[in-house]
Amino acid sequence: MTPYLTVLVAIITREALRFVHQRERFIAALVRPLVWLLVFAAGFRAALGLSIIAPYKTYITYETYIVPGLCGMIMLFNGMQSSLSLVYDREMGSMKLLLTSPLPRWWLLICKLLGATAISILQVYAFLIIAALFGIKMPVAGYVTVFPALIVAGVMLGALGLLLSSFIKQLENFAGVMNFVIFPMFFMSSALYPLWKMAESSELLYTICAINPFTHAIELIRFALYLEFNGMALVWTVLAGVVFTVAALWGYNPARSGIRRKG
Repeated sequence: MTPYLTVLVAIITREALRFVHQRERFIAALVRPLVWLLVFAAGFRAALGLSIIAPYKTYITYETYIVPGLCGMIMLFNGMQSSLSLVYDREMGSMKLLLTSPLPRWWLLICKLLGATAISILQVYAFLIIAALFGIKMPVAGYVTVFPALIVAGVMLGALGLLLSSFIKQLENFAGVMNFVIFPMFFMSSALYPLWKMAESSELLYTICAINPFTHAIELIRFALYLEFNGMALVWTVLAGVVFTVAALWGYNPARSGIRRKG
């Protein structure tokens, strides 16, 4: 297992160094959810009433409700940005060098996926710390219990980005595809509004939100932050992650991707 672990550490270290050298990426990852938290939520608070719903035991502010959704937003955008780097590496030729490794291609892609997930989790915790400084605090133990949920959600969303990158050949096309995927997935979920509010406006919209894997990732995070386990959300998030990962590995198959090993 030594070569496998060596490659895993090397790729995660590369992802971390790339992230450290791109401070603008870190700042942008935090500014985006903070704008929603401190600006939009303040305006929506008066317009949107929230009933007592699981996992909450009492009435909560709108800012408190959207924190898990904004954690999901961070992971969603980071998964897409990580995949953008794959498209860039493919255009620059560095991916071909990576794929000349004697290790299986699927392991190299899994390492890339785990590295992106690790960066996402760091960004989420940074956001939760800032939110706490503004008075939006979760149960202390929730910051620990949410960690496994973040891993599952991060892998699922990273696998989705990996899948998209396997079919996108040019950087110019990636931005449009990202917007086509990110915004519908984010807005048609429980990130900003409870599902029962969606049902009040449209049954079709409610159905779309209910089957959206991003909704289940958010609910998994939401329940974990409040020391509760949501088995249904876990099952659907893991299932979506497996499907996205398998499809991404197929997408990077040399027989169809055109990225062949040298040898």
